[in-house]
Amino acid sequence: MTNLAFIGLGIMGSPMSVHLANAGHTVTGFNRSPKYDELEAAGGTGSESIAGAVADADIVCVMVPDSPDVRDVLAGEGGVFDSAKPGTLIIDFSSIRPDATVELAKQAKERGFRLIDAPVSGGEAGAKNAALSIMVGGDAADVEEARPVLETVGKTVVHVGGSGSGQTVKAANQLIVAANIQALAEAVVFLKAYGVDLEAALEVLGGGLAGSKVLDQKKQNMLTDSFEPGFRIDLHHKDLGIVTSAAREAGVVVPLAAIVAQLMASARANGDGALDHSALLRGVERLSGSLDQS
Repeated sequence: MTNLAFIGLGIMGSPMSVHLANAGHTVTGFNRSPKYDELEAAGGTGSESIAGAVADADIVCVMVPDSPDVRDVLAGEGGVFDSAKPGTLIIDFSSIRPDATVELAKQAKERGFRLIDAPVSGGEAGAKNAALSIMVGGDAADVEEARPVLETVGKTVVHVGGSGSGQTVKAANQLIVAANIQALAEAVVFLKAYGVDLEAALEVLGGGLAGSKVLDQKKQNMLTDSFEPGFRIDLHHKDLGIVTSAAREAGVVVPLAAIVAQLMASARANGDGALDHSALLRGVERLSGSLDQS
C-alpha cells in the first residue's frame, strides 16, 4: 500500500479519497475549508497545510476547480513543488486547460517530480460509486505506476497520450455532455408543451437511438425540477471556456460548442451557477416563457 496525499476534498475529491483509504492506502487530505469527517471515518487523516499533507507522500492526488487553483497547489509558496519528496508522482484529477497542464508538467520535471493529468467524468455519482471514466495524459511508465490508484476510483481508465492529452479529451467530453443535456432539456420543454406523459416519453426515448447516459442520469432531475449539484453549472461553464479557447488556438470550428457555452453562461448569469448542469432546462424554460419563478 502507498502513502497518498489528496488535495481538494470537495464533491468529487472527498469520496475519491475515501475509496483510496478503504483500499488500504495511507491517505492524508488537505482542503482549504477543513472537512475531514468522511476521510477520517475511513481511516485517513486531515492536515492543516499542503506541506503537511505531502511531506511523506509517494503519490500526491489533486482535485481542485480550475487552472489557477492547480497552479497555486503545485507551484505556489508552500505548495507541492516546495514540500514533497523528490521523485513524487503527482496525479492531477482536476479539469483544467491543456496548455496549463503541459506548463506544469514541465515545471514538475524541472523540480524533480512527475506529473500526469487524469481528469475524470461521471460526476458525484461516479465518484461515490468508484465508477469514474478517467482519461490520462503523461509518460506511459508514470501512468502504469499510477494505475492502482486510478483503478481504485475509476471504472474506465485509458491512457490517451502525452502530457495535456487527458485534459484535451476531457474538454471534448464536456462538449458532448453539455450538448446532450441541452438537447434533452429542449426535448422536455417541447414534450411538456404538447401535454405528453413526460415520464413515459423519456422511458421510450431512452430505449432507442436517443438513449444516452445523460438521459438516464439526468431525466429524474428534469422530471422533478430538482437540481442538487452533482456537477455545477459554474464548473461546466469553466470547461466550455476551455473547449472554445482551445478550439480557437487549434484553428478548428466548433459552432455547437460556442452555442452551448453561451447558454451555459446565460444560466450562470441568471443565478443558476450553483445548480446541477441539468438546470440548463431552466434556461430553455426561461426562453420559452414557461419557467416557474415561485
